Amino acid sequence: QVQLVESGGGLVQAGGSLTLSCACSRILSSFYVMAWYRQAPAKLRDMVATSTSDDITDYADSVKGRFTISRDNAKNTVNLHMNNLKPEDTAIYYCAAGESYYTLAHWGRGTQVTVSS
Repeated sequence: QVQLVESGGGLVQAGGSLTLSCACSRILSSFYVMAWYRQAPAKLRDMVATSTSDDITDYADSVKGRFTISRDNAKNTVNLHMNNLKPEDTAIYYCAAGESYYTLAHWGRGTQVTVSS
């Protein structure tokens, strides 16, 4: 059973920064894709950032230039560094892992990020 546990969420003012972490119970190389998604109230869950085991990263247009996804293979952790946060970044952020972009079989329970204006 794979476990993904997110941490690092909280309340921050607009323009501030946060770093989310996702601790994985299995070595990261077990999964081709590690990803961060987010879901705002009354909205669908959307992709924020993805990272592959061969170091390909991708970002939603809304976060490009502000967010950075990184893998710490020694700690089996995936981080999401978020800078210049905006109120529209407010959401529950979820970590996910899988064999492809379309088969993210494992999900964490999420961590709340709230950005005040």
